[in-house]
Amino acid sequence: MGLLTIIKKQKRKDHELRVLIIGLDNSGKSTLINSLLPEECKSQESIIPTIGFMIHHMSYGSKVLDIWDIGGQRSLRPFWENYFSKTDVIIWCVDSKARDRVEESQKEWMKFVERDCGYVGRDVKVIVVINKVDLVDEIELKEMINIVRKRLGC
Repeated sequence: MGLLTIIKKQKRKDHELRVLIIGLDNSGKSTLINSLLPEECKSQESIIPTIGFMIHHMSYGSKVLDIWDIGGQRSLRPFWENYFSKTDVIIWCVDSKARDRVEESQKEWMKFVERDCGYVGRDVKVIVVINKVDLVDEIELKEMINIVRKRLGC
C-alpha cells in the first residue's frame, strides 16, 4: 500500500462518523433512522424488525454518517459489543410506551457500560432517545423521563 493510498484513507476517515443505534427490540430504532434519512433513502415499505444489522449512509454537513442499526432481540444482544469498535456516537433507544421494559433496558445498558472494553467513556458520545413520545401524554412522558434518568444515570 502506497503512501498516497494511506493518506486518502485517512482523509476519508476524517470525514466519517460511525453511529451505532441500539436498544431493546421494538424500541423504534429503525423508525428513528428512517425519519433521519433523506427522502430518497427512506424505506418505502413498512418497517420490520431488524435481524442482525442494517447500515445506512447519509451526509450531514461535511461529514458522512455511517449509521449501524443493530437488532435488539434478546438472542442478538450478546453480539452487540462486536459493533462497538471505532464507534463515534452511540444512540440508545428507549420505548416510552413500554414502561415495563425500562428495567430490562437498564440492565442491558449497564452490561455494556460495565464491560471492561473501554467503549463508553473514551471519545464516544452517547445519546439516549426516549422514542414514541407521540403515543403518550405529557404526564406519562415526564414520568418516563424521570424513570430513564434514574435507571440509566442520565
